[in-house]
Amino acid sequence: MTESRKNTLMQKVIVCAAFLNGFVIMTIELLGGRVLSPYFGTSVYVWGSIITIFMLSLSLGYLWGGRLSSRNPSHGMFAGFFGLSALLSLPIIFFAEWTMTQVFLVVEDPRYGSLIAATLLYFLPICFMGMVSPYSIRLLVSSEEHSGRMAGLLYFVSTLGSALGTLLTSFYFVLWFEIDTIMWGAVSVLLLSGAAILIVHRLPVREATGVHRYEN
Repeated sequence: MTESRKNTLMQKVIVCAAFLNGFVIMTIELLGGRVLSPYFGTSVYVWGSIITIFMLSLSLGYLWGGRLSSRNPSHGMFAGFFGLSALLSLPIIFFAEWTMTQVFLVVEDPRYGSLIAATLLYFLPICFMGMVSPYSIRLLVSSEEHSGRMAGLLYFVSTLGSALGTLLTSFYFVLWFEIDTIMWGAVSVLLLSGAAILIVHRLPVREATGVHRYEN
């Protein structure tokens, strides 16, 4: 594979990964209401807590992702965001009930109880997912004059993924599958996205002389 073809393929993979990242974010957010409801109900307080934590996590993720992207950005670190997001999402599957029980025993008020529980379960994974968008832009931008177009494309794709994730999760997934099953699907999507980035990054590049070069 020539270097230009590899770069084109990598760009497509990054765009797809940004789309899937947006999809997963909204899937997990919508499931958050069902995860917290057995202990804190489904009132506006609970949804307010979930939305607040997700918005705060994403905003910090955008900030940190933008800062990291200015320091020798690499596809390996970019793939690591997906791997860490998947790893940090596992407590939602394995420890959500235990976490909410402990919080409920200390804080019975659904406003503050749901806020604390949402912070413990969702803050870190969503923060790493928030790093994806600014880092994606940095990896895609080859020159300053293309930065605006690439930023627009990435946010369009990411937001489109979020819209589709919202629709499919609320209309179909929650009717067809258990919450844990959907979460395992989200974790799998994150892991596959990270793996695809690493695989394409490691593809051999054919030089003009016919010698194959591998990325480190």
